[in-house]
Order: sequence, then C-alpha cells, then structure tokens
Amino acid sequence: MAQFYSAKRRVATRQIITVDASELDPFGQGVAHHNGKTLFIPGLLPQERAEITLTEDKRHYARGRVTRRLNDSPERETPPCPHFGVCGGCQQQHASVPLQQQSKSGALARLIKHDVDEIIADRPWGYRRRARLSLNVQAKTQKLEMGFRKASSNEIINVMQCPVLVPTLEALLKPLRECLLTLSAPRHLGHVELVAADNGPLMVLRHTAPLNAKDKEKLERFSHSQGVALFLAPESGILEPVTGDAPWYTSDGLRLTFSPRDFIQVNDGVNQQMVARALEWLAVKSTDRVLDLFCGMGNFTLPLAKLAHSVVGVEGVEALVVKGRENAEQNGLQNVTFFHENLEEDVTQQPWARHGFDKVLLDPARAGAPGVMQHIIKLAPIKVVYVSCNPATLARDSEALLNAGYQIQRLAMLDMFPHTGHLESMVLFEREVNTAN
Repeated sequence: MAQFYSAKRRVATRQIITVDASELDPFGQGVAHHNGKTLFIPGLLPQERAEITLTEDKRHYARGRVTRRLNDSPERETPPCPHFGVCGGCQQQHASVPLQQQSKSGALARLIKHDVDEIIADRPWGYRRRARLSLNVQAKTQKLEMGFRKASSNEIINVMQCPVLVPTLEALLKPLRECLLTLSAPRHLGHVELVAADNGPLMVLRHTAPLNAKDKEKLERFSHSQGVALFLAPESGILEPVTGDAPWYTSDGLRLTFSPRDFIQVNDGVNQQMVARALEWLAVKSTDRVLDLFCGMGNFTLPLAKLAHSVVGVEGVEALVVKGRENAEQNGLQNVTFFHENLEEDVTQQPWARHGFDKVLLDPARAGAPGVMQHIIKLAPIKVVYVSCNPATLARDSEALLNAGYQIQRLAMLDMFPHTGHLESMVLFEREVNTAN
C-alpha cells in the first residue's frame, strides 16, 4: 500500500503500487483511484492494470509513472510516430480514435451539463495544415536542430517525420532540413512556419540577421524545386514575400485569401463540416440579419452572407477586418460589412447594431467572451451558435445565456486536433419566442 504524504509531512514514497485505470482524461492520461484519491497516469488506458510510482502527491489527487504495464487494453494502438512520448505535440497516439473521442465528449458533457449530440471529425492522420518548427544550433556540435519542443521542456526534438501533418508538409521536412544546413549562418535562424494553403504549401523563415545573396539564392532554389512559396521574416512584425502567390483556402466553396501568419483553422476537413453545421443550426433565412463576432477574415461570415439578408462581421484585429472586406469583394458578396471594434465594449451602441440581429455566431479565442455575453443578450437574437476552443470558458460563458432564458439545443464535440489534448466544441442556444398576441 502506498504511503501518501500530507501537506504537513512532505515525504513522498517511492513504493510501487498496482492500480487499474478506469477512464482516459481529455489530455491522454489514464485515470485510476487508490486510497480515496484520483490518480493520473500518462500512457495508461482504461482496462489496463499497471505497477506505478508516484511522481506527485497532492491533497486530493496524485500523478504517477508506469513502472510496468501488466496488460494491454483492446483500445491500445501502436503509435506510428517515432517521436511519440518525447515530442510534446501529441499525447494520445497510443489510444484508439474512438476512445479519444469518447473521453473528450465525456469531459465536454460534464462541463456543459448537456449530452454531446454529435462528434464532428475528419481523418485522424495527415490533417494538420500548419506547423511551426523551432530551429537551434547546438553549442558543442554546431549541428542544426529542427523540430518541435519536448513535453514540458525547451529542448528541441529533431523531427524527421510527423504523421499528423498533411502529407505535402511532412514531405518537406527532410529537404528543408538539408537546405537550411547549407546556409552560411544557421545560428541566425529563429524558426520556420509551414502552411498548406489550397493553392500550395508555403514557408516563412524567421532570421535574426540579414541573409547574404548566396543564402537567399539557395532558399529560392529550394522554393522552386519543392513548389513552396517563400516568405522571409527579418523581424517579428515584418513579412517579405520572395516567391509564390498569396495563399488562399476555401470555406463553403468561397475563396479566402490570407497572410501566412493569419489564423486559419488547422484542420481543413473539420472546418468545412463545422461551417456547414453552423449554417444548418442557425437555419439562416433570406430575411435574417446575422452578427458574426470574432469573425477573423470571414471563415463563417462569408458563408453566412450567401444565405442571409445581411451579415455584420466584427473583429478586434484590424488587419483581419481589412482582409475580410477584401474577401467579401473578391467573392462578390455585397450584403456583408466588417467592422473593427473592441469587443469588450458595448457593441450594441454602434450604428450597425441599431436594427438588431436575428441570429448571432461567435468564435472567440481561448479566453472566451465574458465581456460580450451581456451584449449578445441585449441584442436578443433567436439563435446563438458559440464555437469554442476552450471548454472551461465555454461553460462559464454559457451560464450567462442560460440565465437569460436561452436553452442548449445542440452540442457537438469538434475533433479538430486528434491525438492531442485540445478539446473544441460548438453549441447552439435558442430562446423561446412568445407568439401570443
């Protein structure tokens, strides 16, 4: 039996204990119970028994490390990535996709206090269309490291393959490394970003000192040979296009151009389904006025404009507002307007909000939208769709709508990042309309 230490007596035992995992948490940790405490054990799956050593012991929970696994769950998979378990990118490649989705859906349902009606998913491998690779020259060997960070560490894992990347990006890893190794001053390289746009891959190379003519020539040669658009970033706020066209992707059949550093959904397959489901849930009619908050460059805004009478997109980043207007014009949509506003302020006082809105969609960042919810309630839309990348802030923000008389009609788990601990979701809120005279 393990000897747990108390807050007063901080003496941790190294005694090995045997536990049975009963579930998988959203972060890929096995959950077990021992002596009235919940234990979290990375690498352990439900239905598995293991001998573990405690690595952290708190008053109400503990963490452990598997010393010896005594059996395998039928849901255990062999990770296809040789870097799994060391690289900090993925946490759940050892678990079957159905088990991953089940654990995330269960966590979401508990937080929102509503059953998950559906799981929106696409292919579990080769889905990630954006990656940022760290670059570093080792002081002793002077060798260039290119890859992702270790879990809970700044140390770089030299990544030779990455099965969650879209194939066009994964295929670039080896030739890109070989190209960067030939540059005269690799120690002045910061990082490289790879993005798979619909019109081809692109790369952004951050460098902290000017590149000489020969190095630029090598990079341009790589760009042409690999069919990769090249952008240079001599400073964090500067982007210099060198080769290739401006990138674009599609949303509901519309073409959206973007800057290589603009936010786009990483999983294109899930994004297409997510936009389609949002349109379906909102049941947009040709007479509707629709408001899209945190609209970005128009991922939802422009598809909404194909159906509604008019759409207003509001965004806090001015560059994205400009891009949204350009995208609307390029797609011939004249019933949509974009505004740059501080969304923490009362947007209901703006001239464009005076006539109200029938439907509202919001897609905030991880911090959620606590300052926005009362403004939405003041607008009194019939339906609200909230797209979330953080279930904790979604649960918090949902309370405002529920307290104002809205009800949850649909809840979907978005499997946007398979094999990771990221949990994304989408909720439809609806208020009852009084039809009495």
